[in-house]
Amino acid sequence: SSDKPRPRGSVGQADPARPPSPHLSAPAWRGGHQRPTRTPKWRPRVTRLSCRRRRPHRAGLNATAAAAPLRPDAAWLRFQLGISRDGLYPRGSGAVEQLLRDMRLLSTVSAGERPRPLRGTAGISPVFLTAPAPPVLADYSQDEKALLGACDCAQIVKPSGVHLKLVLRLQDFGKAMFKPMRQKREEETPEDFFYFVDFQRHNAEIAAFHLDRILDFRRVPPTVGRLINVTKEILEVTKNEVLQSVFFVSPASNVCFFAKCPYMCKTEYAVCGNPHLLEGSLSAFLPSLNLAPRLSIPNPWIRSYSFDGKEEWEVNPLYCNTVREIYPYSNSNRLLNIIDMAIFDFLIGNMDRHHYEMFTKFGDDGFLLHLDNARGFGRHSHDETSILAPLSQCCTIKRTTLLRLQLLAQPEYRLSDVMRESLLQDPLAPVLTEPHLLALDRRLQLVLKAVRKCIEAHGEDKVVANDTAQAETPASDKAKPDG
Repeated sequence: SSDKPRPRGSVGQADPARPPSPHLSAPAWRGGHQRPTRTPKWRPRVTRLSCRRRRPHRAGLNATAAAAPLRPDAAWLRFQLGISRDGLYPRGSGAVEQLLRDMRLLSTVSAGERPRPLRGTAGISPVFLTAPAPPVLADYSQDEKALLGACDCAQIVKPSGVHLKLVLRLQDFGKAMFKPMRQKREEETPEDFFYFVDFQRHNAEIAAFHLDRILDFRRVPPTVGRLINVTKEILEVTKNEVLQSVFFVSPASNVCFFAKCPYMCKTEYAVCGNPHLLEGSLSAFLPSLNLAPRLSIPNPWIRSYSFDGKEEWEVNPLYCNTVREIYPYSNSNRLLNIIDMAIFDFLIGNMDRHHYEMFTKFGDDGFLLHLDNARGFGRHSHDETSILAPLSQCCTIKRTTLLRLQLLAQPEYRLSDVMRESLLQDPLAPVLTEPHLLALDRRLQLVLKAVRKCIEAHGEDKVVANDTAQAETPASDKAKPDG
């Protein structure tokens, strides 16, 4: 009888009383009802045993989450309220350090689901508060929408099998973007790979956050490495049936999942635990778009994203003159911020910066967000100098940026040494291999060489923009609790 107790087993254990049917999806086993669905001839799915184990665990977590009020001192909330026109967080931010610890240690309470209204938010300024109610799908990336079943998920798993990512909610109501490991640290991107089909690397996201902080940009959301138990911390806490249906057990008895796409539901593009633990990066969420709107703007130095096409900047050395005539690059700090971003991308080897985002609240002079850095740190043996085109063509750089780069070129503050020490704080250390760390020093010298060449051609006064005397950020341009 189906009411008799069953012995506990691993995920993927077959039910001898009910052999799995290739025409039944995982939810069809619940309650003993067989519901025919239109599915492929064979599809990996979660067994009845795993569904039985999931229900009480998930119910308990959801009951706890529903009863717990939002704490105003939650690290993710303090991080979001601390965003100003100077950056995502102030120097030496205690909230960021606590947020990194929370993302590393706190339990997950949901995965791949829409956020719900939060309790206990009275008295908190809504300027940078993540509590959309009702949920706004526009607040999700294309990848998130796809896992929610809201749109085509062509951007999750491309034919090259690049990547998938998943939204996790932690027990303090904070959200984080989980990017699983797809490539080992010692592996380099093959020479024949185009940049737009390259793998995305979880360790690149972690290293990019540390480098961004060392450069004093503070434009990458806090990111930390974590070992996730995909069974207990994703499968058993999610109520999203689409996400549940893409879990399966591999021939090696590892628990895996993949992105569900209209044309690409293939297990060879899955990510797998060992057997349950999966390494990945967790990046803190930015404030909700309906509370802190952001613009997504095409990069003037965007690449062609085709096999043989070229953009104008790749063939016209005077391209920057055209850019300077276009607002807002004509009379604001936007162009200088673009060059900061190009230097950052060159150091990490990221050729995939087709757009950039910025908060509308801070106007045209606001900082640019350095998001989606997972295609960095792919080839330590190659320096893609075309990434520096904004610097070499426009021949201008912020004085503060130049001073920081010159400092990190000194033997006592060598960039590779500072990065190595910073990355040791991450739970997944070593995050980068030694060749990638040494490549940072080599590329830094190439950046400084490009600046020297510009100064020789145009003079220091024309090249180095003085931004050291900027006024302190007004209180009105900071998000903080009312009162």
